[in-house]
Amino acid sequence: MLQIPTWKRVVIWGLVALGLYFALPNAFYSRVEQHNDALKAIEQQGETPELAAQRDLWPSWMPSKLVNLGLDLRGGAQLLAEVQVEDVYADRMDGYWPEIRNALRAERDVVGTIRRLPAPKGELRIRISKPEGMERALEVVRSMARPVVTLTGVGSSDIVARGEGDTIIVTLSDAEKLATDDRTVQQSLEIIRRRVDEVGTREPTIQRQGDKRILIQVPGIGSAEELKALIGTTARLTFNPVVGRTSDPNADPGPGNVIYPAMDDPNTYYILERTPVVTGEELVDAQPTFDQNGRPAVNFRFNPTGARKFGDYTAENIGSPFAIVLDEEVISAPVIQDYIAGGSGIITGNFTVEESTNLAVLLRAGALPAELVFLEERTVGPELGQDSIEAGKLATAVAFVAVLVFMALSYGWFGLIANVALIFNVALIFGLLSAIGATLTLPGIAGIVLTIGMAVDANVLIFERIREELRTARGPARAIELGYEKALSAILDANITTFITAAILFVMGSGPVRGFAVTLGLGLITSVFTAIYLTRLMIVMWFERRRPRKIEV
Repeated sequence: MLQIPTWKRVVIWGLVALGLYFALPNAFYSRVEQHNDALKAIEQQGETPELAAQRDLWPSWMPSKLVNLGLDLRGGAQLLAEVQVEDVYADRMDGYWPEIRNALRAERDVVGTIRRLPAPKGELRIRISKPEGMERALEVVRSMARPVVTLTGVGSSDIVARGEGDTIIVTLSDAEKLATDDRTVQQSLEIIRRRVDEVGTREPTIQRQGDKRILIQVPGIGSAEELKALIGTTARLTFNPVVGRTSDPNADPGPGNVIYPAMDDPNTYYILERTPVVTGEELVDAQPTFDQNGRPAVNFRFNPTGARKFGDYTAENIGSPFAIVLDEEVISAPVIQDYIAGGSGIITGNFTVEESTNLAVLLRAGALPAELVFLEERTVGPELGQDSIEAGKLATAVAFVAVLVFMALSYGWFGLIANVALIFNVALIFGLLSAIGATLTLPGIAGIVLTIGMAVDANVLIFERIREELRTARGPARAIELGYEKALSAILDANITTFITAAILFVMGSGPVRGFAVTLGLGLITSVFTAIYLTRLMIVMWFERRRPRKIEV
């Protein structure tokens, strides 16, 4: 009849205890937060008495994961950026040029001399002196095409070549453009995340929106301008051979060359070869330091491939200038004095200590593959975030008290049992949020408030079914058992359909909508658990102790 095996009782109370265990740190939020910050600082800087005191504010054997507060609760900055994926097309064409040039030179008898022509962004134009060899030239270029590595691009090549008179025009194929766009946005996402993580901000939200947009939310940062300064620079570092210098920014650099300004001299411009010898993508480390004159600088180190290229070039070009270019500005153009082995060096310039530190952070995180255009920026002050927290607390408290009073008045002792289960339910929600590292937003608080209202819905169904069974003159034990059995299907139907809605909101939505969906979905899971298992166990334990002949629901 009305019995629950011992192992089930242990599992139910064990899950409740586990949820309370993970939820406990949130009751001491500021102390645990200081403890976590101190642990990170000790790991990076070493232990000091102040950091040790903050670390000891919370026992190390206790869980220290917190429910992370979102932008609208803590304050911070939000940016909506669009990735200029078209920039990557031009870089890809620049990368193809040396390979195509060498292949066509091997066919000089047929195609004649070759020359790169100015072209729109994303195109590579090559003029051959023997137009009658165009068919052979196109055959050579097309033989260099590679298959597109995507499910939608199966059977497609990455480049398309056509001839117009004596000019070969090479572009990326449509399938390759789609694949490149996706890779560019994903790479931008990862680099932005690494840059934000470098400065130790708490639980940023960085996610893709649409095809080319990225939403960045960083709680606790001062302003949107500060966030833009951190991530808004592409930090594209290249090492280019120097062709010459000029004071005219509109001078013709010649085919295959570019003009970049000097960072520390507005009247000096460098003519550089467009194709770099080494790029920042081959860097493995960059650290702020000081040069031999005590000025701020940045130490860098290449990976083995970059180190070999760097070493070979310096060995072959001793006495020639070599430009260090950051985001199309020449930081410095030193003359190569000797062979540089080991793949390491130092970047000097008119830096402040802060600028050299930021540059090292940007270089370590990697270069953004394309420029970001910021479409929207927003700063939420901490005072507004605190107001949101207080409003959320008030709304939750009002909903909580109203539900407790309603259940107690409507169902008496059984209603009080449901109220105890409801308290456990909210604690379990916070335990799950802490365990999975979820971020709580203002809409997330709305999801918890809604869960409080829905949590007793299952108990209402169960208690009403028990009432009906009692009217048929069944004994109390049988009435309770049948009440739970017959209400189960209705409870599962209602909660599963709502959970599907929450899942759709999470998958299709973004930002605040996802925060609402997370708390609603977790709340549904804990509500079903507390209604079907926990309240039943509590009623069974009460029934076993009191053995009432009649019950009133």
